[in-house]
Amino acid sequence: MSGDKKIGRALLSVTDKTGIVSLAQCLARHGVELISTGGTARALRDAGLTVREVADLTGFPEMFDGRVKTLHPKVHGGILYMRGDREHREQAAAHHIEPIDMVVVNLYAFEKTAANPDAKFADIIENIDIGGPAMVRSAAKNFEDVAVVAAPAEYEFLADEMDLNRGMLSRETRWRLAQRAFAATGTYDTTIANALEKLEPSPPGLSLRDNDEFPQTLRISYPLAQTLRYGENPHQRAALYRDTSGAGVAAAQQLQGKELSYNNLVDLDACWDLAQEFDEPGVAIIKHTNPCGAATGSNLLEAYRKALVADPVSAYGGVIGVNQEVNGDTAEEMAALFVEAIAAPGFTDDAMVRFSSKKNLRLVVVKPANAARALKQVSGGMLMQDADDLKLSVADLKVATRRAPTEEELNAMLFAWKVVKHVKSNAIVYARDGQTLGVGAGQMSRVDAARFGAMKAVLPLRGCVAASDAFFPFPDGLEVVAQAGATAVIQPGGSVKDKDVIAAADRLGLAMVFTGIRHFRH
Repeated sequence: MSGDKKIGRALLSVTDKTGIVSLAQCLARHGVELISTGGTARALRDAGLTVREVADLTGFPEMFDGRVKTLHPKVHGGILYMRGDREHREQAAAHHIEPIDMVVVNLYAFEKTAANPDAKFADIIENIDIGGPAMVRSAAKNFEDVAVVAAPAEYEFLADEMDLNRGMLSRETRWRLAQRAFAATGTYDTTIANALEKLEPSPPGLSLRDNDEFPQTLRISYPLAQTLRYGENPHQRAALYRDTSGAGVAAAQQLQGKELSYNNLVDLDACWDLAQEFDEPGVAIIKHTNPCGAATGSNLLEAYRKALVADPVSAYGGVIGVNQEVNGDTAEEMAALFVEAIAAPGFTDDAMVRFSSKKNLRLVVVKPANAARALKQVSGGMLMQDADDLKLSVADLKVATRRAPTEEELNAMLFAWKVVKHVKSNAIVYARDGQTLGVGAGQMSRVDAARFGAMKAVLPLRGCVAASDAFFPFPDGLEVVAQAGATAVIQPGGSVKDKDVIAAADRLGLAMVFTGIRHFRH
């Protein structure tokens, strides 16, 4: 096997010009001949570098609006022939194929084009790179003799090694570059396949039409963002991978505090999602992915106070999610409670000053993410479903009892319905006036969920409403809710015992509405 390799000739053709001039200048210092195409060649010449056109190497001009530039034996032969193979060397010499020792390529910005809602079908097709991935794969396959550089992030360490090693690159470096190159082309192909599978071709000049079917093949390509200290427990290793959207908790900007843990990220995702349910200033306090307090208010401080007082004991050591920028007054009160992390769209300078004494408190800024699908791993496979993002209004509710709910009860029920969606099943939420009062989470019996939620209540329950994530299979759960003090109930309906449950509600003087939808959360 070969070791260090001297770079004598490099082909540079990049969409992203970041850092390419500096890399080319390093190559030129080491006597490397530069070959390039189109805009890359112009950028290098503008920087005073001598560049040979690919067309001069191949003897053919660029063709078909640039579709064919590097797809030629003198390019791929120069990349792929094995220098240590005598027959390969003889064939290269017979056909006047010059060796290309380095390929610096990054690919057309397909993902950006495909994400543009105004893009036409023809635009998307034209942004599928052919020559770039072919060169990258060729160079990566022949890493024993050729270095492949598929991302600007590689330029600096590459230049440093060449400067330290008299223009040579080690086999270890070439292998590492090849691994990353195949990962880059794999991600690129995955992005194309995923995008095209969602689209239907339209006649030239017309817009695209989305295909909302589930993919025939689930392709996931998330780059490693960071390794974590450990997983749910210290004996489990863990890492965070993120998509390229730059949104959501995975892409949160951490402003201060200790490194985020696996559990922090899971809890932050839960509290952030719940806080985003509210149009008014809203706060969710989460413990082990379940809300122990959630509330809305006329401002964020009021919402926080209402969420905290609902269950201050459970809130200790939890995480907080809010849907508005945290100001100084709100930060002052949040800082008085021990919590692991706070997720918000932003923090004012005054808030950051108030939090400055809490050095370990993790503060993260999150951009909203709109995930259309949700994934869950099971042994041997993955489950995919549509995101549970269905919104309800008063008009969607069906009054099932003789007594219709008051406007106050309706508003409280819609609030409770938003919260119960984020509670592990079986779930019962007691609420009043934009504030949770008691949360019964993750019980095997709905009756126990109703009892547990009432038991957890710190504030009085009399006159509250209750939300159930699924129907009451028997009247017993409803009777517990009424005994706890609820006057109105929101639930999906649909049980074979609905008539018995409705009769019980009428007997107890409850107003009850059916949503027609269920909010299981497993």
